[in-house]
Amino acid sequence: MKITLDTRFNGSLGPITLREAVKQLKAHELACTVAPDHLDEKVTIFSSCVERGFTPLRSEIMAAYYVAELDATTEAFNRGLITEGEFTQKRLDLARQVLR
Repeated sequence: MKITLDTRFNGSLGPITLREAVKQLKAHELACTVAPDHLDEKVTIFSSCVERGFTPLRSEIMAAYYVAELDATTEAFNRGLITEGEFTQKRLDLARQVLR
């Protein structure tokens, strides 16, 4: 069975689609744990992974990895540890790595 955003599963409150779960997470839980400027990117990564057939758990792990690496790269740039060019390249490399 191919997993898509319309795949239904049993959530903690009953049956739900992945699309509905993503909307709920975006509106509530993710906003509490992910910086607002990274929230849309995390949801995009999660949705892309699901659409490519990854399980919801693996998709969440990949999205969390993306956000953690992005945060580390941003912090390194803000602290002057990497140049703007390195920052841009690391972001591109990270997106390419997670989205292929």
